Amino acid sequence: MALPAIDSDAPDFTRRHVNLTDARLGAEALACSDDFFAAMARMLNPEPAVFIAGKYDSNGKWMDGWESRRKRVAGHDWCIVRLARPGRIHGVDLDTSHFTGNYPPAASLEACYCASGDPDAHSEWFTLLPATNLGGNQHHYFAINDTRNFSHVRLNLLPDGGLARLRVYGTPQFNADALDDDGLIDLLSALHGGTVVAANNQHFGFASNLLLPGRGIHMGDGWETRRRREPGHDWCILALAHPGIIEAIEVDTCHFKGNYPDRCSIQAAFVRESTPESLITQSMFWDELLPAQKMQMDHQHFYRSEIVVHAAISHVRFNLFPDGGVSRLRLRGKPA
Repeated sequence: MALPAIDSDAPDFTRRHVNLTDARLGAEALACSDDFFAAMARMLNPEPAVFIAGKYDSNGKWMDGWESRRKRVAGHDWCIVRLARPGRIHGVDLDTSHFTGNYPPAASLEACYCASGDPDAHSEWFTLLPATNLGGNQHHYFAINDTRNFSHVRLNLLPDGGLARLRVYGTPQFNADALDDDGLIDLLSALHGGTVVAANNQHFGFASNLLLPGRGIHMGDGWETRRRREPGHDWCILALAHPGIIEAIEVDTCHFKGNYPDRCSIQAAFVRESTPESLITQSMFWDELLPAQKMQMDHQHFYRSEIVVHAAISHVRFNLFPDGGVSRLRLRGKPA
């Protein structure tokens, strides 16, 4: 499975936060007004949209995304999506890749919160993105400034057309009851609200991939830095979903064989107040949570006894010596 190519022009929220409309994580397209030409579920595929010349189905040209028929009556088309987890939305990407003569001239996005179940006729919807013009065959990034939590979004095509991908980047609500069988919870998981604060290099893969569930799909599904040609080492700073005590650590180099780090270590601290810029400086002096450990290629590394006794922490600095790629990082523990 191919993953979205790194877009150097994409805003920071695409690197720091999880895509809550990723079908791999549990997002689902529930209903739409029309998906005659292309099924609504394709819009939630995490892979980059593709174009296959000469591919047709019984309704016409096959397109990789959601596409409605040409509207011949008043109104507009819409699609309701249940997010993988309820959470705060920081930004969206309305991607019209490969839609040229059939993209919607405009779109809007609404959201609602359902404590349980899915929206009904009595659900209250709030505007996240008002009607905005779109172009063909391109990404459209929009930052969202709303502090509320939402569980569902409704995408409106004004009036019809096709959208290759809908990506909604956010921070999931933390659920302290979502414990594993051993009573621990991955406090760094993106699905629990863990986020990336900063990374010195993300040339081949985003640090946010470290926080995804499951094992990596391939070498592109992880955090990988460029080859370091100068002294020093690579690092990223990560914010836990909730402060806590770490009892088990996993560092997974799945699919990284000729480019895994020689060693890794983790520093940690409890930070009450800061900015991303100041955390970079502060993190150099944080205490060790996991002393430097030798890495193996394509391997799950588990640590318990190696973890340094510590008080509750809220942030970690993950160090790679000197560079390389890691697929997943898990910090399992108990919320403070």
